[in-house]
Amino acid sequence: MKEFNINRRNFIKGTAAASLAFASLGASGLDIVYREKKYKVGLIGAGWYGKSDLFRLIQVAPIDVVAICDVDKNMLNGASDLIKQRLKAKKGPRLYSDYRKMLSENEFDLVLIGSPDHWHALQAIDSLKSGANVYLQKPISVDVIEGEAILAAARKYNRKVQIGTQRRSTPHLLDVQEKVINTGMLGKISHVEMYCYYHMRANGNPPIQQIPDYLDYDMWTGPAPLRPYDGLPHTRWWRTFMEYGNGIVGDMCVHMFDTVRWLLDLGWPEEVASTGGIYVQKEGKSNISDTQSAIFKYKDLNCLWQHRSWGTPPNPEYPWGFSLYGENGTLHGSTMQADFIPMGKGEKLHFDVLYEREKYPEDLTEENIELNAAPATRLHMLNFLDAIENNKLPNADIEQGHISTASCIIANMSMATGRPLKYDPSKRIIVNDTEATALLQRPYRGDWEHPTLD
Repeated sequence: MKEFNINRRNFIKGTAAASLAFASLGASGLDIVYREKKYKVGLIGAGWYGKSDLFRLIQVAPIDVVAICDVDKNMLNGASDLIKQRLKAKKGPRLYSDYRKMLSENEFDLVLIGSPDHWHALQAIDSLKSGANVYLQKPISVDVIEGEAILAAARKYNRKVQIGTQRRSTPHLLDVQEKVINTGMLGKISHVEMYCYYHMRANGNPPIQQIPDYLDYDMWTGPAPLRPYDGLPHTRWWRTFMEYGNGIVGDMCVHMFDTVRWLLDLGWPEEVASTGGIYVQKEGKSNISDTQSAIFKYKDLNCLWQHRSWGTPPNPEYPWGFSLYGENGTLHGSTMQADFIPMGKGEKLHFDVLYEREKYPEDLTEENIELNAAPATRLHMLNFLDAIENNKLPNADIEQGHISTASCIIANMSMATGRPLKYDPSKRIIVNDTEATALLQRPYRGDWEHPTLD
């Protein structure tokens, strides 16, 4: 069989998605339109991915970073210095430790939220109330009702919310959508597998420590349970606790499930079932599962998730990705590549990740950048701005982010209750299950108030 290598640079524009992608690459259109307006931008959460999202926006649109917020003074000051360098500005953004004060004292066109998951709902809703459009990192919430409340707020205040599920803007996956999915090359698809086998579960036993004077740990914790301080929670440490998120399902499955839903045009699953637990890595403090399987059930289609934070992946070429099984072939996809393998005679198709090192050489010196994700995030930012300018929903609208996030949360609820669950989004209940329905909303700590749907 002849094998074809399809690269984004050689792909001919033919769809709206493809046109958008080419505009961001400098061919025409969107990046020219945005030069006419300078967007007033705020950033909440100035850590790794918050800065990464902001830097991608700086690369594709003229912006004024008005203010940034973080409860870690060292991180805040470091981010301010980097922003001044990127914008070649003498004056840096205003600095805040409380996002509420930042929102009350400034006006923003856009607010980017890169804080830990347990803060997403309150910060997103308050930003929408202030009049800003929001770029919100995934997962959008730690419980289902939070997600419902963000969606309701976005619609009430008529603001655009783009979720950081940037696979919907990933160049080689846009090619896959056009060349494989839209052409029906797979035939009827009746089975999907999604998976993550990264050894990404932080697990240790650090001692209780004194809180450093540059960190407001009580504010960092916010509405979540207050754990004894045992070191900086930044990056991976907080993700290893269910107090702040939803484990690897909430972190990694949400990306691949959202990608599959986008490619196959799927809505809410009819039923979600999950099993798993801590089977191997029992020695540390981590309380998220190290092994878990989930089934997102649709009519004549099961979407299966599997993660293990130990052992080896079945296919080393795809340690984190998805596989679509159709009657005419199989499609494997990831953030790095995709492969279509036909049944019988036919051409294999291989799709490579797009890098933009020449166009954006600053990518090569940015600390901790995900080079493979940078082009996708740039396209995602352009799509977000296009939605704002033309009053339409972005490709990762809050409703889509909510469905993907909530489904993953319900998978964890299924694992906890030991039974499959059916969510009714119109009534916001788990059908015929009052015990599980009570789990749709987590309790908040102290005086923090859980968002409502008004």
